[in-house]
Amino acid sequence: MSDSGGSSQPGDTMRERVDESRTKLWILMEANRWVVAGGVLLAFFLSLLILGILDPSPLQQYIGPSDDAVDTVFQGFIGAIITGVTLVVTLNQLVLSQELGPVGDQRNRMKGAMEFRQDVERILDVPTAPPEPGSFMQALMNETEDRADALADAVEESRDEELKEEIRSYVDGLSGNAEEVSETLKGTQFGTFDLLSAILNFNYSWKIFLARKIRNEHADALTDEVDEAFDDIIESLEFFGPSREHFKTLYFQWELVNLSRTMLYTAVPALVVTVAMIIYFDARAVPGNTIGISNDILVVSLACTIAVVPFVILLSYILRIATVAKRTLSIGPFILRATERSDELD
Repeated sequence: MSDSGGSSQPGDTMRERVDESRTKLWILMEANRWVVAGGVLLAFFLSLLILGILDPSPLQQYIGPSDDAVDTVFQGFIGAIITGVTLVVTLNQLVLSQELGPVGDQRNRMKGAMEFRQDVERILDVPTAPPEPGSFMQALMNETEDRADALADAVEESRDEELKEEIRSYVDGLSGNAEEVSETLKGTQFGTFDLLSAILNFNYSWKIFLARKIRNEHADALTDEVDEAFDDIIESLEFFGPSREHFKTLYFQWELVNLSRTMLYTAVPALVVTVAMIIYFDARAVPGNTIGISNDILVVSLACTIAVVPFVILLSYILRIATVAKRTLSIGPFILRATERSDELD
């Protein structure tokens, strides 16, 4: 029989479960979106400057006697900015439209939410579950940790040393991960990525699979107390899945609202600069050099950078949303990653 964890056991944290560098994962998910956007814009601006410095003659030639090239570029920017902002706002309205509906639909949503909270309160054995998302998930983590300890106590009387060792290993891993996530959840506020980042680091799907695997492989050796303890752990883990998906969905909606608002804010100055470059820009009005770089190159590069700000903002937000969505496609005990589990199929 294979080891309870197996050589293919995935890590608990998101960083351990994905084949990505720490820096790349930080940029895609953890970093402030304004920092990511600022880095991309700086790289874009410097790239234009370097191209202008390495081969300034064509630029000087095109924008010297005639500004047709500049006009063509910025006319394209106007269409792109307006189209991009319109599409994002439309997408945002489409997503938020799911929250709208007649009173009957809203009542059913309310009923479903209340029933779920009551079920959670039952397993937590509390009169009222915490209303804040961070405290709610922390309560689930603490309950799961307590149930893991109960499983370890229940198996102590067993004479099957192999079973006891597997359960100890399972309980240690589950309790350690739950305690770490619970500590991370302290003080987190909904609307920031900290909450979602913390709950993404609890590998509940693998823990459900492993609990069922151990119980099924040792079914004949389990006492009623141990079997019930396994049921309790699986039950609490099953509540974690839909809770995480619910808060993830709410976070995505929150981010799409922020994205739409930010793009509207940045689109106005981008349009002003773009229109100004078409109507008023004259390369002959900015002669000379600044720190060794032709002023017309500096002006055009800066204007282009401002014009792409809405697109870069969109890029920075979508990178996080798409990355989280890809890493959480499955709900329940399904592992959507490459693992070596040939031993389970023999």
